[in-house]
Amino acid sequence: MAKHNFFIAGTDTDAGKTLVSTGILVAANRLGLQTIGLKPIAAGCAQTPDGLRNDDALRLQQAASVRLSYDAVNPIALPAAVAPHIAATQAGRTLSADRIAALCRGTMLQRADLLLIEGAGGWRVPLNGREMLSRVPQLLETPVILVIGMKLGCINHALLTAEAIVRDGLRMAGWVANRIDPGMSCYTENVATLSGLLQAPLLGEIPHLAAPCAAAAADYLDLSELLRS
Repeated sequence: MAKHNFFIAGTDTDAGKTLVSTGILVAANRLGLQTIGLKPIAAGCAQTPDGLRNDDALRLQQAASVRLSYDAVNPIALPAAVAPHIAATQAGRTLSADRIAALCRGTMLQRADLLLIEGAGGWRVPLNGREMLSRVPQLLETPVILVIGMKLGCINHALLTAEAIVRDGLRMAGWVANRIDPGMSCYTENVATLSGLLQAPLLGEIPHLAAPCAAAAADYLDLSELLRS
């Protein structure tokens, strides 16, 4: 079983969860750790000769040092690039938090030093008419790493998400500032504000990258707080 398990949440869609997740995996690989990255549910998958494939899940699979099959990394692949519950309905499938958590638990039995479970969209993305994706990390009791897409309005999104994580009984293990808007005004002041208000360590600041690159993101991340927890 992995020594360190974390759920990767974002303040919104396109906050940079996969960039940060793969960056953390690469940074851990550089330390000689055995790593696993999971994307249990992915909406927006292309049909290939090997079946449905999602770009984010493929990037996680490639960044991890423990080689797993695609189906182990992304057991629930949905074609439509929309909210998971809508994509599932369109595909004639039903999602449940218990099932997703069970799929994660199976892979979490693998021997590894660090295992990441990347979410989909924001913290309160619906799975069905009564459950949110946030129920999965609750069932797994995994600490949460929050990826904040740095843009106008991010403070509100970040604080509301952090409040919801804590209210759900989970610990925020850390947060990452990912500069998705290169022209963001008062970027430094926004990071300082978040640092003062969030009760979790800042794991790194990733500058705007013209082309998302796990190796480049890893250069800006410090895993010491994560591995100490």
